[in-house]
Amino acid sequence: MLDKIDHVGIQVLNIRKAITWYRKNFKCKVLHEDASWGLLEFENTKLALVSPGEHPPHFAIIDDNLEDGDIRRDGSMSVYVHDEQGNMVEKITYKEVKDES
Repeated sequence: MLDKIDHVGIQVLNIRKAITWYRKNFKCKVLHEDASWGLLEFENTKLALVSPGEHPPHFAIIDDNLEDGDIRRDGSMSVYVHDEQGNMVEKITYKEVKDES
């Protein structure tokens, strides 16, 4: 079974303007929007619109074996790694994160 790309993250200077542009030009659904991050859903994947300095440009691969990482605002857990060419790759899981407190 092949791995699944969850989303691609691109940097934009203005989240609201970028969301407006993508919705005007493509059929997609807004899953999240705030000042530093927007998430658009397409039929086959998601597009994360991220602010420079807040989030790196990246693509994310589902990794349900991930056991340690940062908890994200959407309840996912992820960790960023670099491939051997210097590209940012996010390993992400949406499985229930255990509360260890």
